[in-house]
Amino acid sequence: MPDTRPHPREDLAVDQHLALRTAASRLAAEFTGSYGIETIERFLHTSYDQLATAASIRNHLPLLAERFARQRLRALARVEGHHRDGRPVVLFLCTHNAGRSQMALGFLSHLAGERAVAWSGGSEPGTEVNPAAVAAMAERGIDISAEFPKPWTDEVVRAADVVVTMGCGDACPVFPGTRYENWDIDDPAGLTVADVRPIRDAVERRVRRLLDELQIPTR
Repeated sequence: MPDTRPHPREDLAVDQHLALRTAASRLAAEFTGSYGIETIERFLHTSYDQLATAASIRNHLPLLAERFARQRLRALARVEGHHRDGRPVVLFLCTHNAGRSQMALGFLSHLAGERAVAWSGGSEPGTEVNPAAVAAMAERGIDISAEFPKPWTDEVVRAADVVVTMGCGDACPVFPGTRYENWDIDDPAGLTVADVRPIRDAVERRVRRLLDELQIPTR
């Protein structure tokens, strides 16, 4: 049979190749019984490529690609029925996945804990999470500094029980059978921390209301 696995690319340094191989091994161990190495490597390499289009510094790309691939594989497992734990999945989408959707993810993860799953994505992912949004969330004791902008993918959207859109307009994907909400919230891009605070508070109110509708107790 022909080898369908991704082959090493000439544009990647040796340490990047090594990091991706190590990441593939970790993911293969995690998804044993669900997906083979070919699928693991395909998701890992396509995740790397999608993140690399917006990244200015590539040192951490293999690690971010591993995290992104893990989320996509978990989503695929939900779609294909390999994994169902009963927890609702909420996907927050905005344009750059750098401000509103990241703050919403931070609030839902913090308030719901392990009782729900929060993901996020963007139609035109930025290069980093908005520093003012990070600072505003830190004032609430929520750290989103380790998050990173990423695009959405079909399996992630299909796996979501609720898709919340914030400013991505017609670019936001629509799949039948999924609950959609559009939150009209200002974009914090380019604003100061003081100006982001009212946006942060609006996001929190919406997240709390959504959790109440989903009957998920908050911490």
